[in-house]
Amino acid sequence: MTDETLGELSTALGDLHRVLRRRASQRSGRVALPDAQVEVLRLVQRQPGISVREAAERLGTAANTVSTLVGELTAAGLLSRERDPADRRTVRLGLTDAARERITAYGQHRRDLLGAALAELDAGERERLLTAVPALARLADRVAQRR
Repeated sequence: MTDETLGELSTALGDLHRVLRRRASQRSGRVALPDAQVEVLRLVQRQPGISVREAAERLGTAANTVSTLVGELTAAGLLSRERDPADRRTVRLGLTDAARERITAYGQHRRDLLGAALAELDAGERERLLTAVPALARLADRVAQRR
């Protein structure tokens, strides 16, 4: 594996992410949220009830940065904050119905875009890409675990 090949893979994955994000946002008629806010929403979706401190640890960022993002998302009506009954100093995060609806619609737009683009590829290319999905998911997990 050469640096050139790794660079090409990185570029292709980045380009795919950006174009899907941009086009799905256009289709939804909404302004795209900043990546940092999306990361917080996705984390809370995976781990409802996570605290700000826990979210900061998982995202590898400062608690005050996550606190600012949570404030912005709460003001936008996308996150809810509730005091932990066992420890009143801790705030637990949850998605609002508006966030769930937005995430569902955005995901459907992304799937529609991918499905249409995949349908335009020849069967061999399509099969190779779909076969690579589990390996790409494992790759993402491994990259996420690196510091």
